[in-house]
Amino acid sequence: MSDFEGLTALVTGGASGIGRATADLLAERGARVAVLDLDPSSVDKPLLAYRADVTDDTSVRAAVADAVAALGGLDVLVNNAGVGAQGTVEDNDDTEWHRVLDVNVLGMVRVARAALPHLRASAHAAIVNTCSVAATAGLPQRALYSASKGAVHALTLAMAADHVREGVRVNCVNPGTVDTPWVGRLLDAAPDPAAERAALEARQPTGRLVSAAQVAGAIAYLASPLSGATTGTALAVDGGMQGLRLRPVAR
Repeated sequence: MSDFEGLTALVTGGASGIGRATADLLAERGARVAVLDLDPSSVDKPLLAYRADVTDDTSVRAAVADAVAALGGLDVLVNNAGVGAQGTVEDNDDTEWHRVLDVNVLGMVRVARAALPHLRASAHAAIVNTCSVAATAGLPQRALYSASKGAVHALTLAMAADHVREGVRVNCVNPGTVDTPWVGRLLDAAPDPAAERAALEARQPTGRLVSAAQVAGAIAYLASPLSGATTGTALAVDGGMQGLRLRPVAR
């Protein structure tokens, strides 16, 4: 496919996981792509790489300005940078709540705020936020993370309403459990990594974790000019976790 031919894109958290898979896919489909990340050292051509800390507004504005100047404009923003968190509402102190919300919610606000003046000049402007099934389904031991992604879901709808008449579409993807480096670290830290992986796989009706490439495909769908009538939508990429209620397997 070449639906992004001639377009430019910016992907935050683009050095690994979902972000890297998305940056690579957009480039394969014709876009000129810049990656923003805390550590972009692993990013190579044809991708452009810029260091940025989404918790620092000055850092974000400088990186976005540099990336847009190098790209020659901006058509697509993928707001993907984020961090995870575990525990019930009792398990994380105020400092951790502030840290996660600062990255997962305000980080998207800062990047979008810096990017919108450039996106308004595009005929195919789109923002895709990486949300989570945790925004729409109650998951155990994910209170803080769920709260942050619930905010991203609401933010996506509000942004879509605010900017639709400016020609900027805003959507989000809601992945289930994705086989990323962060999930890998959680599994490695579990008392029985194999059992924990099996439990995560069984939680999704397909019986397997979501791949970063599958989430990237959904992001590309929402960002593409071919989806020009789609805005204010949350696209589940969760192996059926949110919507399906399967009967237990007979023993």
